[in-house]
Amino acid sequence: MVMMMETYRLHETTGLGGLAGPYMGPLQDQSVSTVSFDALGLPLTEENASTTTSDVLGPTAYTVPAGFPTSVFPSYYIPPAPTQEPQPALYDPVLNITYPLNLTNPDTIPTDDNDAVFYPQPTRNVTNETATALVQSAIANISAIIDADDGTSNCTKCQSALAIAKQVAQVTPTSVPGMLVTLCDKYQYQSNASCQQSFGASTYGSFWTQILAFADPGGLDSQYICNTLSDDSCSQPAVSPLDTTDLFPKPKPENATAPPPSGVRAKVLHLSDFHIDPRYVVGAEANCTGGLCCRPGVHAAGLSLPQIELPAPLYGAYLCDTPYFLGLAALQSIGPLTGTSTADPLAFAIYTGDLVSHDGPYQLSRAYTEYAEDSVFSMFKQYITGPVYAVLGNHDSNPQDADAPHSEPDGLGQQLSWNYNHVAGLWEQNDWLNSSAVDNARLNYGAYSAKTGLGLRIITLNTDFWYNANRLNYYNMTNPDVSGMQAFLIEELQAAEDAGERVWILGHVPSGYDGVNTLPNPSNLFYQIVDRYSPHVIANVFFGHTHRDEFMIYYANNASSQTAADALTTGWIGPSITPLTSLNSGFRMYEVDTATFDVYEAYTWYADVSAFSSIDPAVSGPTYELEYSSRDTYNVFGWSSDAPLNATFWHLVTEAMEQNGSLVERYSALEPKLSGADGACTSTTCQQAKICYMRSGSAALGKACPQG
Repeated sequence: MVMMMETYRLHETTGLGGLAGPYMGPLQDQSVSTVSFDALGLPLTEENASTTTSDVLGPTAYTVPAGFPTSVFPSYYIPPAPTQEPQPALYDPVLNITYPLNLTNPDTIPTDDNDAVFYPQPTRNVTNETATALVQSAIANISAIIDADDGTSNCTKCQSALAIAKQVAQVTPTSVPGMLVTLCDKYQYQSNASCQQSFGASTYGSFWTQILAFADPGGLDSQYICNTLSDDSCSQPAVSPLDTTDLFPKPKPENATAPPPSGVRAKVLHLSDFHIDPRYVVGAEANCTGGLCCRPGVHAAGLSLPQIELPAPLYGAYLCDTPYFLGLAALQSIGPLTGTSTADPLAFAIYTGDLVSHDGPYQLSRAYTEYAEDSVFSMFKQYITGPVYAVLGNHDSNPQDADAPHSEPDGLGQQLSWNYNHVAGLWEQNDWLNSSAVDNARLNYGAYSAKTGLGLRIITLNTDFWYNANRLNYYNMTNPDVSGMQAFLIEELQAAEDAGERVWILGHVPSGYDGVNTLPNPSNLFYQIVDRYSPHVIANVFFGHTHRDEFMIYYANNASSQTAADALTTGWIGPSITPLTSLNSGFRMYEVDTATFDVYEAYTWYADVSAFSSIDPAVSGPTYELEYSSRDTYNVFGWSSDAPLNATFWHLVTEAMEQNGSLVERYSALEPKLSGADGACTSTTCQQAKICYMRSGSAALGKACPQG
């Protein structure tokens, strides 16, 4: 253990040298740093660096060298060039295959997903004629319910229609996608193309079939399903009462407190939402009317091909996902900017999910998902100096937004296990997890518990089980933990408490904030778990998903009192590498105490995507620069330099925001990484909403906030 710790970047607690006062951009007038680059683009001597901020960090800005670090991949189908993205011949060590060129070639993007789909077992055998007659009868009966002008509420109509659809799903499940598409088209619920995309057999139709077969059409399940299908139907139910009497193995210890700090700091990198796009086309339309831009066949409003309004730059654009050139530019910048190297490495890194690009469902496949996982993790292995603890995001499956609880009947709980096995194998290959954690990941939907070399325990979650876009959540909704994911979390936290360990929890979809993405009951359960095991066990919680730079606070007693004394734990929401949508690219590094694992400083860097069109790739790549220091930017109330940026600190920040609206404006500018995407938050309504979101660690709390 001691030998492992000695390899990490540690330094005694000191002041921050040149960092002085709140600021919004790179610092000036520091000593000049010198760097040059090896074959991977990693720094060696003097070039392309701006000025240094302190002895803790590297330069305030780093300009990536011209060219592509070709040694990052052993071979290429199509080599990189100033006018084209590369197509690496990517080998997968877990599957023992080399992915074919046509999987990622932008000229061969598929129009249908041919992966296997899974249905419930029919409750009885019927002939084709009987199945057809049953479907026709169901369509007629559902149409009669919808068309009736008898004063029946839309919610009741929807629930009645679900009861009829359930019969079809149980008797002839393979007929359900076609029935749903027919009804969607008939009532123009969506456009015809969107109906096929939402309910077709090769996209989400089989998942809707599973939900219809297993859901309760007259209970809580149906209310959630109907609300998901249409806001004009049932209202989303309020959070259900949660009985915590027997939830935890032991009561919370009296006067539970965190351990004292060691005074020694370690550097931890936080990356999120990479969204690699191997189908990115340089010169394609970067300002398209819909879907993912920087792809073949897309056009700008009012134009038709071959007219191009905004040619896609080599390094990316605001309406596009991450091309290889941008992803590697970000990774090349980490070492120089954080002041780390192979000789002076990061303690570890965390990655809070989403590897796969935002393709439509017909363009995705199991193989494409596995390619993205292999590609991004292999790049991490080469550029990140230390182990990476990663979680799966909602896009990291096929179809996207899909994870099935193991308890789903008819063996359907294993339909996505291929993905957990794959990422677990990659993490094992990269020596990021030991065999016990790998076994965890295979069994627990890609989630695991692992202890770092510094003694911190990291517990990861698959947050698709509280994500409202995961259709497979919509049955047995009275149980907030159908998957058993949070039971796993409780078990691991209790073991950590018994062993005197500190814990970080990693997930993808935030448990709260504005409440838009999260189901109320599972997020409420998570909130109670955080309350039970904070502040003495849980040091911090980390998410991604929003692509924005945000935070939220968990309070004691279900946030019944939101004061500094009640603030327990911070939820850090990491900025994205991808610029989608209209954001700059960024990443963050934390300085953490090696005993408490509290965060004492958080630095965020960004690249101005609007400048990418003016880059001459023969001269240089993009520049990543220091955007801000959390301590210097938000400490406007005399917080001690010896105190961590814990939940108490962040609550006091929100109190300062209530007194000084300009601090909310600053936060809102930093959310999209200074891209200006969200506009200025100057109104009282907007500022009150933002402060409320910061204090909302669950969906119920976020939904109760004023909307602005």
